[in-house]
Amino acid sequence: MEAGWGLGAAAGRSLLLCAALLAAGCALGLRLGRGRGAADRGALAWLCYDALVHLVLEGSFVYFSLVGNVADSEGLIASLWKEYGKADARWLYFDPTIVSLEILTAVLDGFLALLLIYAIVKEKYYRHFLQITLCVCELYGDWMTFSPEWLIGSPNLDTDDWLHFWVYLVFFNGVWVLIPGLLLWQSWVELRRMHHKGTHLGKKLR
Repeated sequence: MEAGWGLGAAAGRSLLLCAALLAAGCALGLRLGRGRGAADRGALAWLCYDALVHLVLEGSFVYFSLVGNVADSEGLIASLWKEYGKADARWLYFDPTIVSLEILTAVLDGFLALLLIYAIVKEKYYRHFLQITLCVCELYGDWMTFSPEWLIGSPNLDTDDWLHFWVYLVFFNGVWVLIPGLLLWQSWVELRRMHHKGTHLGKKLR
């Protein structure tokens, strides 16, 4: 495919849908995080968006794939996946690895994101256990999405078109590496702080 800088109508609609989900997720997350620190407000904004993506977009992809395929489906969300399929052709037709991963992420990651939102808002003791579990699942999903493809020379990936490569493949997938990585770091720092606090308190009580 020839590289170009044009942004077609299908791409524009798909990016607008992603932006709308991001706006809705951020608005809900910031509302739920009122009165909390900046890190928790940011985490809640991300998690609300994350849950919407898993349940709405990826859930729809799983449905399209189980009843037929994305290429033959109609509607706004189907058109988004058709647009993404220009960057990675495996999403257009039934690829067992992709569909298996998406079943896992739509169901498990979507549920974990909702449960983690609840744990943060209600300040539950299991918050960081859930946060670590969700982040590891999402990093694993990214790895298993692309590693098998890389090992066979990436025949299904379009790396020539700037939009398909830098926006669809690098940016949108990279976000699900960067932010889970930051949340893992947040959990590490918080667990270390709690451990030091508990150790210091234990020494004072002796």
